[in-house]
Amino acid sequence: MSVPIFLLWLVSIPLIVQAGSAPPRGFLLNCGSDNELQEGGLKYITDDGFITVGNKTTLKQPGLHMVLSTLRYFPDNAAHKYCYVFPVIKGGKFLVKTTYYYGGYDGEKEPPVFDQFIDGTKWSMVNTTEDYANGLSSFYEIIVTAHGKTLSVCLARNQHTMSRIASDVKPKSLVFETGFPDDQFNRFWTPFKDSNPVVTSRSNITASEFWNIPPANALSAAITTSRGKKLTVQWPPFLLPKTNYYIALYFQDNRNPSPYSWRVFSVAVNGMDFYTDINVTTKGVSVYTAHWPLAGQTEIVLTPHSDSPVGPLINAGEVFQIFPLGKRTLTRDGSTLERRFCRSSGESHHPVYFQALQRYLIAIEDLARGFDNPPGDWHGDPCLPEKHSWTGVTCSIGAKYARIVSLNLTNVGLIGELAESVDHLTALTSLTLEGNKLSGSIPKMSSLKSLEILITPGNHLATAH
Repeated sequence: MSVPIFLLWLVSIPLIVQAGSAPPRGFLLNCGSDNELQEGGLKYITDDGFITVGNKTTLKQPGLHMVLSTLRYFPDNAAHKYCYVFPVIKGGKFLVKTTYYYGGYDGEKEPPVFDQFIDGTKWSMVNTTEDYANGLSSFYEIIVTAHGKTLSVCLARNQHTMSRIASDVKPKSLVFETGFPDDQFNRFWTPFKDSNPVVTSRSNITASEFWNIPPANALSAAITTSRGKKLTVQWPPFLLPKTNYYIALYFQDNRNPSPYSWRVFSVAVNGMDFYTDINVTTKGVSVYTAHWPLAGQTEIVLTPHSDSPVGPLINAGEVFQIFPLGKRTLTRDGSTLERRFCRSSGESHHPVYFQALQRYLIAIEDLARGFDNPPGDWHGDPCLPEKHSWTGVTCSIGAKYARIVSLNLTNVGLIGELAESVDHLTALTSLTLEGNKLSGSIPKMSSLKSLEILITPGNHLATAH
């Protein structure tokens, strides 16, 4: 028996914000719900406007958190992937967070294992088996730069989905998550405690003075040690795959503000100097790097300066794995281009400038809009990842881009018209539409120099004149 993929709660929040500005606008989705949900200062909306496939259900589990009580699942085994699509700002950086809780909605005992993608790049495998066995949900976070005006987050079956084989991925458990109300990005911060002493801060922090605006509550306590001793912390508390990471560390002297409330120490990560002689006061300070190699267990060592009156301490940290987004379908492959020139002026000391605004419309997406009932997986990247292209779409994969070379939509029950934009799919060699209910005219295809096969019987199409 095949196992439907499920999705519970998906959050996409932009990180385009300056210190002290209003909280950014984003999308907090309560997947599978028919109603909006207010949770503290956060408002979750339904997911209906972001996805067109899947079924909804409600979990009847006593005491379950409201936002975990509904989910969307995907029983269509024929679909290659199931995509949420969000409007975004091209070039903007976005935090995307997916949260999963199985809840035994299908009467089985183990959750499915599947993959999740950002546009055409595999993000991770989703394996919530261990978390669910412990009564927990699971979450995944990624910060991504948008290449276009939409961003897709997709789920897809993998080799484990059918057999429900659990992997040995180390999960992050919801029981250790803390979503601070003063974190305007709704990030989760995982409390950490080891054998080192813990101290509580006696002064307030102005979070907006930090470039990435951490919640003040995340800096309210710290791990420390006595004067003259090194502080060694093994964090994160799980092994990391060998690759490069973004690391940010936060420090604040916990004592009452005074001219003597400071401490100086150096920071090393896995034996490599991270920062030398950092001066930590009650105002707090952060250090970060966008590119640092890590593998296995990570060890952070804080070595006090000889003149430091107290021992080193650390309040919080962030670590993100860095991996490049992969190939994508060529944007101008069959795109229509509209250019508008706008005259704009900034502040009085800025020169007046002209800005060319370009809007691309991928032809295959325009083609999909011409159908009343396109295949359910016709969202996200048409070609990528390679084994998860749209139904009926065959692509050639180049060094940087993929191009659509064949459309085989035989007997898929299409209703609607064949959009003129099909003429922009200039790499197309074969177009098969046999056995559908399409009407209207067959567009001119003078740009399709490579087209060798065109099959349209069984429709109500007329040749354009």
